[in-house]
Formats: sequence, structure tokens, C-alpha cells
Amino acid sequence: MVHAYIMVKTAAGKSEGLLSRIRDFERVSAAHIVAGNYDIIAEVDAEEVYNILETVSSDMQGLDGVTETKTYIAMD
Repeated sequence: MVHAYIMVKTAAGKSEGLLSRIRDFERVSAAHIVAGNYDIIAEVDAEEVYNILETVSSDMQGLDGVTETKTYIAMD
């Protein structure tokens, strides 16, 4: 099992609407609006690293209002 943290930047005023859509993705185990350089942090669990990248590139980055993502794969 691979666990990752996805940092998501959103367009102004879009975080709340995007949060529920991100939480609905099958591989997302948790997501939160946060203060700081990014607007949302999502936790993703998948069988393979490829599945994490697929969730980010196909699902999250395809949402209207997502301007940037950064993926951190957990090493422990």
C-alpha cells in the first residue's frame, strides 16, 4: 500500500467547493482546507505509486479551480 499527501492550490474562492469533490475521489482517505502555501491537503491511499499519480493527474488536476498540486509519497 502506498500513502501520499497531495498539496492543492486553488483559485480564489474555490477551496470549499473543491474540497467536497476531492473527498469524493475513491482513493482519497481524508482532505482538509489548510492555511499556508497550499489551500487543501489530501491523503491518498493506493496499491501502487502509479495509482497515486493517476489520481492526481487525471482527477485532481482536471478539476476547474485547481491551479497547482504537489505530491509527497510517505516513506514509512
